[in-house]
Amino acid sequence: MPNSLSHRRLFSRSLAALALVALGSGLSGCAGMSDTISPAFADPAKYDLYDCKQLETERKSLATRTAELQGLMTKAETGVAGPVVAELAYRNDYIALRGQSKLADEAWQKNRCQEPKPEARPAPVPPSIVAPVAKGRTKASQSAN
Repeated sequence: MPNSLSHRRLFSRSLAALALVALGSGLSGCAGMSDTISPAFADPAKYDLYDCKQLETERKSLATRTAELQGLMTKAETGVAGPVVAELAYRNDYIALRGQSKLADEAWQKNRCQEPKPEARPAPVPPSIVAPVAKGRTKASQSAN
């Protein structure tokens, strides 16, 4: 009888180890698929009817949101269970945004859109043209004393 108990323990430990190996290999396979699966979370026809101006606005919005999520994930990873929290809370949104960004970029290229030229800003006023400051004390500095 004691011999059969030791075989059962050995079998159950072997089965548990096998389950852990299978789980680990399954999860590691999912971790590497994030780059290839990202377009699967986005509608491929979403940007087909967008013009260049709409695509420019959308691309800026997606880039801003992606940067926000990346910052949140980085911040979450500093905690004790940070990597787990970052994966559970933000990773799906991050992957979906990357997929949308990729599709928006493809539509941008398909429409042959060009990056907008930087707007001409007025030249800064030289200090010599600015009204000279009165010498001496001002009323505010006199009342402080």
